Formats: sequence, structure tokens, C-alpha cells
Amino acid sequence: MSDVVGLAKRRRVLVVVAIAELLAMSLWFSATAAAPELAAEWGLTDTETAWLTISVQLGFVVGAFLSSVLTLSDVIKPRYLFAASALAGAAATAIIAAAVSSALPAITLRFLTGMALAGVYPPGMKIMAGWFREGRGFAIGVLVGALTVGSALPHLIRGIGGVGQPRVVLYGAAGLAVIGGLLVLFVEPGPYQAPAAAFDPGAIGRILRDRGTMLANGGYFGHMLELYAVWTWIPAYLIASLTTGTTMPNASGLASILAFGTIAIGGGGAIVAGLAADRAGRTTVTSLSMGISGTACIAAGFLFGAPLVVLVPFILLWGFAIVADSAQFSACVTELAEESYVGSALTLQTAIGFLLTTITIQLVPVFVNLVGWRWAFAPLAIGPLLGTLSMLRLRGLPEATRLAGGRR
Repeated sequence: MSDVVGLAKRRRVLVVVAIAELLAMSLWFSATAAAPELAAEWGLTDTETAWLTISVQLGFVVGAFLSSVLTLSDVIKPRYLFAASALAGAAATAIIAAAVSSALPAITLRFLTGMALAGVYPPGMKIMAGWFREGRGFAIGVLVGALTVGSALPHLIRGIGGVGQPRVVLYGAAGLAVIGGLLVLFVEPGPYQAPAAAFDPGAIGRILRDRGTMLANGGYFGHMLELYAVWTWIPAYLIASLTTGTTMPNASGLASILAFGTIAIGGGGAIVAGLAADRAGRTTVTSLSMGISGTACIAAGFLFGAPLVVLVPFILLWGFAIVADSAQFSACVTELAEESYVGSALTLQTAIGFLLTTITIQLVPVFVNLVGWRWAFAPLAIGPLLGTLSMLRLRGLPEATRLAGGRR
């Protein structure tokens, strides 16, 4: 009976934390989804518009680095860190909607939003790791799936009622994040969660010297070189593709709906990949996923301007695969890193990964100027290639036997 009760409790925690993560992460692309209206209203340049997203990435990096150096994810109970961070990010987003009318304060507040979200995502993964030992890949996959759908929500809000109404998108995301932050407070620490650790500046050095952990990070870094650049620019790619050689009414609204679908379907990809990785192995699933998404970066050029009946299935397959592997890199770290500082190891992984995203997000417009939207995503294929090589290297190490109960 106790096993049944324990299973029911784990499932309840899984649902609650996933919903909290989904709602809180709606902050991420809130200003990005509203960017066309904000750019027109405030007179933003293309560079300033791009910084509405890049500043979130940089804020997340700074927040994650500070959190990892100070080992906040291991010193503060993760549910409290998650809740406080979600509320802080919601406040910053609401201020943009209520009181901002130019680029600099908006970019500053988006930076602060990113810093706050560094206290949402890694602690959420630590909560999951504390409740799941068997099936950990699936559990973290559900979390990343929720994050993915949450990141896509602002595009849905804009597509169904926010075109021309940027504050609807911003206030909507802020309100959802408040609910998510409060919801996670009802989650107790799990039986596998390490007790709060003492502040140890040497922990980061040990993480950086751990071969298995860093190879898992290498896979994650390659994955991140592609992921957020595609998520950020897929609406613009879709508008360009939909209007190639023709005029399509409400192309912007349709592109927002399709962008939502492209990002949100990755939630299902993360869950399916989590189940598969627990059974077939983490390096196997991550390598396959990166192979598909890397190929899609190039295939996007051949399918540019294709009819919707061709384009839509393609972008949905791409969206499914591009984030499917994300949770498994984190699951690898929870299995390979020093147990007392798993939270810091996860935070460091995400900090460096998101730092890399700021580079490729800025490079895509450069590629557009050189080759147009048709081939703008093709150079991103180098990321999945490097990530796959790193995971295949990890597969051959003795440490890989600690992954997914010995399933490499």
C-alpha cells in the first residue's frame, strides 16, 4: 500500500511542478511575441527588437552564474527559490506593460526577468530529481515539456487575441507566472533530495573537472546553439515563407499560431524522449534527436515557400525533435554530478548553454542579410553535430554506466 501511496504522491508532485513551470516560463517569450507591436509603438530598430529576447538570455546567464557560484540552488530550498523568482519575473514583466515606452528600460527589465527565471528552471529540475530516481528521465522530460509549452504560450495569446494588443500578452504572461510561483509552494521536498548544502566555492571547480558531467554539458551546449535561435526567429521565418511570391491576409497572426505549435509540440517531444531515454539510453536518444533537428536546419531552406500542407508537418516535426533531448542532458547531470551540488551543476550547465544562445540569436539576422531567410538556419546545424559527438564520447566512458540505470 505504501508503494501505491508513494507512486500517487510522485505523480501529484509531477503534475503540480509541471504546471507551475509551464505558467512561470510564459514570461520568457512574452516581449518577443509582442515585439512587432512594441517595435511599432516605441519606434524600435531591428537591433533593439532583437535585444528584447537577447537581454532575457543574458539575464538568465548572469542569474544562473551567480546562483551557481553562490550555490543558491543547494543552499535555499528549491520551492522557495522557484516561487520568489517567478514572482520577481512577473513583476518585471508587468512593469513593462504598465510604465515603459522605450527600448532601454524595457531591455533592462527583460534582463531582470531573465535573472529571475534562473531561479525557476534549475530549481524545478532539482525538485523533480528529489522525487524520482527510477523514471527520472521521464520526470525531467515532463518538466522540460511544460517549460516548452509555457515558452510558447505568449505566441498563442497573441495569435488568438493579442495582435495589436501587446499589453494583453505581457499582463497575461505575468499573471500566469504569479499563479505558477504560488502553486509550487505546495510541493514538499522529495525523498531523494539532498539536504541543504553548506556554501562551498570549490564545488564549481570540481564540477568543471568532472569528465562525464562536462561531456553531458557538451551535448547540451551543442543543442542550445540551435534551440533558442530557432525558437526566437521561427515567426519571422514563417512570415517570410508564407508571403513569398504572394500576399497572404493575416500572415502575422497565422505565423504566431504556427510558431506556438512549433514550440509547444516540443513538450510532447520532451516527454516521449524521456520515456525512451529511460529505456534505450540517454546518449542514444539525444544523438538521434540532434540528428533530426540538425538535418531540419538545412531542410528549412529547401522547404522555404512550400505550401502549408508541406510546411506545417515539417515545422511540427522540427519542433518535436529540437527540444526532445533537452531534459536528458539535465538528467545526465543529476546522475553524474556530485550529489550534494546537483543544483549548482544544473545551474552552471544552463548558464553556459544560455550564454551560447545569445550568440546564435544575434547571428541569425546576419545570416538573413547574407543569404535570406531561406538558408538562415542552415549554419545552426553545427551545434547539433558538435553535441552529438560529445554524447557519443560520453557513451564510451565507464561513467556512462551511471546513466538511466546502466542504459547508455
